[in-house]
Amino acid sequence: MKNLRRSFDRFCYKNRDKGIPNLMLYIAIGNAIVLILSLFNGGAALYSLLCFDKSLILKGQVWRLVSYVFTQSSDSFLGLIFLYFFYMLGRHVEQSMGTFRFNLFYLSGVLLMDIFAMIFCPVIPDGGVTDAQYTMLITTLPVYYNMAYYLHLSLLLTFATLYPDARFLIFFVIPIKGWVIALIYLVMVAAEIFNLSVPVFYFPHNLFPLVAVANYLLFMGGGIRNVFPFLNRPRKMKTPKTTGTIPFVPKADPQPRDFTHRCRVCGRTDVTNPELEFRYCSRCNGYHCYCQDHINNHIHVE
Repeated sequence: MKNLRRSFDRFCYKNRDKGIPNLMLYIAIGNAIVLILSLFNGGAALYSLLCFDKSLILKGQVWRLVSYVFTQSSDSFLGLIFLYFFYMLGRHVEQSMGTFRFNLFYLSGVLLMDIFAMIFCPVIPDGGVTDAQYTMLITTLPVYYNMAYYLHLSLLLTFATLYPDARFLIFFVIPIKGWVIALIYLVMVAAEIFNLSVPVFYFPHNLFPLVAVANYLLFMGGGIRNVFPFLNRPRKMKTPKTTGTIPFVPKADPQPRDFTHRCRVCGRTDVTNPELEFRYCSRCNGYHCYCQDHINNHIHVE
């Protein structure tokens, strides 16, 4: 598994500049157009044309499998602020991942959500519905109408993993670190999954938020440790033990240190992986080296 991930990381790095640059800018502009037009004409005609609708997809409107990414709508201009927020998150994530990897990250999120929705999303009957069917539809369909919202929320978790010490200003006043917001997001996901206030038939629709989390884990992997920095504090060095007057001497490193740079996170060196770039973090306390995959994705040593 490690070799497969390493090969994938190497492939993404070699094609780092390929793909659609600044993808989140186009996504944010598309969402803003849909939002503004919906507010001005007093309806949501464009939103209805682009949103995910399994019944219409099965009738041939296949563009809805992708166009729903432009439907993170809102009922007011406040939605434009959130769009700008997600654009900034996506911009920083793309700078860290590279254009190609970020494009794959976004595309795989869309694909995983489409697969889940096409399997479990209920179909609206052409005729009338019973009271039980109506209750089920109004309970489950909003989950799939908000697919873009869940997709873009995964950017928040990814950003917090790459930049756990980044500070956000809640209400433009209260500072809070990125890893704290990521934990709040994970708690909200867990609360939605185990929500007991909805009927039993809400399952498996309550698992839909996990699709975005699964896509995050697919690309970030062990980086989720950055969301729990209190579990990753560096261990203190133990005082060497002594027996009588003869001090305890630790064993020498069996591997010769014939390298110049070695990543503190993954252990790769400029000898084992000459294609990698290595840098030293200015925020860590001490002289610590990291590879290109972890220079922006590690717990700072204090």
